Amino acid sequence: MQSKKRTFCRVCEPACGLVATVDDEALVALEPDKEHPISKGFVCNKGIYGLDIHNDPDRLKQPLKQVAPGEFEPISWDQALNEIAERLSVIINGHGADAVGSYTGNPTAFNALYGPSFGSFMRQLGVRKHFSSGTQDCANKFAGSEAVFGTRTMHPVPDIDHSDFILIIGENPAVSHMSFVSIPHPMQHLKEAEQRGARVLYVNPREIESASIAGKVLKIRPDSDAYLLAALLHEIDRSVGFDAEAVERHGQNVDELRAFVARYPAERVADVTGIPAPEIRQLAIDFANAPSACAHLSTGVNMGRQGTLAYWLLHMLVFVTGNLGRRGGNFYSLGFYERSPAAGKAVPEGFLDTPFGRIRKPGGVGISLPGNLLANYISDHHEPIRALFVNSGNPVLSIGGEAAMREALTSLELLVCVDIYRNATAEYADYVLPAAGAFEREDINITGIGLQFEPSVQFTEAMVPPAYERKPDWWIYEKLCQTMSLQSAFDADENPNMWARVDAMLRSQGRSMRELRAENIIALERSRPEEFYDRYLQHEDKNVDCCPEIFAEAQTRMEEIFVDLETAPGDQLKLISKRDQYMMNSWYSNLPKLKRRDRDRNYLFMHPLDAEKRQVVDGSEVSVSNEHGTISAPVRLTEELMPGVVAMTHGWGHRDARGMRVAGEKHGVNCNALLPSGPGSFEPLSNQAHMTGIPVEVKPLAATA
Repeated sequence: MQSKKRTFCRVCEPACGLVATVDDEALVALEPDKEHPISKGFVCNKGIYGLDIHNDPDRLKQPLKQVAPGEFEPISWDQALNEIAERLSVIINGHGADAVGSYTGNPTAFNALYGPSFGSFMRQLGVRKHFSSGTQDCANKFAGSEAVFGTRTMHPVPDIDHSDFILIIGENPAVSHMSFVSIPHPMQHLKEAEQRGARVLYVNPREIESASIAGKVLKIRPDSDAYLLAALLHEIDRSVGFDAEAVERHGQNVDELRAFVARYPAERVADVTGIPAPEIRQLAIDFANAPSACAHLSTGVNMGRQGTLAYWLLHMLVFVTGNLGRRGGNFYSLGFYERSPAAGKAVPEGFLDTPFGRIRKPGGVGISLPGNLLANYISDHHEPIRALFVNSGNPVLSIGGEAAMREALTSLELLVCVDIYRNATAEYADYVLPAAGAFEREDINITGIGLQFEPSVQFTEAMVPPAYERKPDWWIYEKLCQTMSLQSAFDADENPNMWARVDAMLRSQGRSMRELRAENIIALERSRPEEFYDRYLQHEDKNVDCCPEIFAEAQTRMEEIFVDLETAPGDQLKLISKRDQYMMNSWYSNLPKLKRRDRDRNYLFMHPLDAEKRQVVDGSEVSVSNEHGTISAPVRLTEELMPGVVAMTHGWGHRDARGMRVAGEKHGVNCNALLPSGPGSFEPLSNQAHMTGIPVEVKPLAATA
């Protein structure tokens, strides 16, 4: 018998509402929730394709043990848990807890019950070496906000619906649906803003899909956004002037900010950014003079060499123009708590000296050890990682230095992968444990809370029970705790209540988990923009730190990088990553309907002028190489790109992923093999990997024979 149930998507932050059709214990359809108070019937194709992910026959069904290279046999949960516990105990007893590490991938952020159980398991073991996909996409934002506002959890979001000028840097909302601002159907909001007279401007190295719906693109050379932002601030300071009330009442170290941005006038940064100085000056004046203006930046900037400084300068652009805490500017989206537990504490020195150089000390929210050092910590450290837990991640393909990562994984004494697929990384695993999928577990929309345009919390029951022998991630780690005689939720109850933490969060809003289960969706308080400074700003003095002392070394490094960019060869090609509406990192790669026609491979996109200089023609195979690696790919010529820029879609390269048959057959190529890895390949302020604006050479494949 069929029934319909409300749930939500767990692909990205907006958590758009879905209605699932269930036939007995089978999920047979997903459709937009037209009655959803926030998403109002919008959901993108990736959300609908969640049905195909759920029903993919290649999904893991039972625990697997590797018995020979590339050969796995099914085993029972009891055998898997007991053997993992035994082997892990031997490693810890012989080498200590520092011989154990973890890597968590992007989907864990959309799994509300995963974190506490995994964290409990690791803490009780004494594990300190934690890596995550966060250092591939957003660690810079946590480091930047901590210094500027006093907490890593404060990320003022753009008030798109009321703004007169909307500046979006390094983001393509039509494809990515935005990050660090949770707003279903962002292009509809941007389109309506433009229709009422707002100016929508994207800053990007390519003519992005979003501009075909609303707004215009200002093209910029990759990895130069920080210099544009510095120039905008300097031009505002010397023309329109900073907003006197904002900087005098709420700013500290404003003169230091002025001195820093004065190094980067429009005339100086024009060649490096590729934007003429008059255009930079006019943009600065227009933004400052707009009745209201908001700004946002995302992954395309995060992945540069100085994403933290760029995020700081974006905060400053909004602040010094009086648009922070203003309707139509940027406002703080209140989550469960007004104050962070670490509110008002001084920003720690926060750096570690390691065999691989000075790195940002991990801990708290958002910053882990650099993913780009994972292979080094396994292979080259004086206290190497010998046992690694990988949860919902695929570091073989998602981190730079694929060859080094593959070699490192073969040296592990124990590799445990918890996932829905036996992916490229799991091919090296000793044990692969089958996790319940998004529609096989209870959940709330945890990721967007604190970033939402319209704050709310939604609960979903499991649409269907976990099929075969799949188990929720929390169950796996609580059972491992129990098997290793550690404290476990199962100690007191074989059916534990895992929602006590969320219940406490809801009580801070005067609500409860019981109410949430009954109501399904609860609206949270929408903060008033003008209360930002007095109510929400986390520094004890209620001031914005306009030039944090912790940025001093990074500012010196910014000048060094500028000189490198100034003196780089004029014909140097720079590689950027291109988001694709038919891909989601590496975990949407096994769906036949997403591999149809010419989507069975990933292309190198190239400007015709660059192709002509290199005797490259459309559709031909080329070699793309640099000091880090060499790949071959077919070429697509497009004038959407800025000359000097080439682009590839990431998430491909599954040639050896035998557990994912479609992905293995139509594997494409892993462009991350061209990225730097190891010491010096990440931003020291945040451990964020350098993944965009990568120098490459492109040659016709025949010319390399």
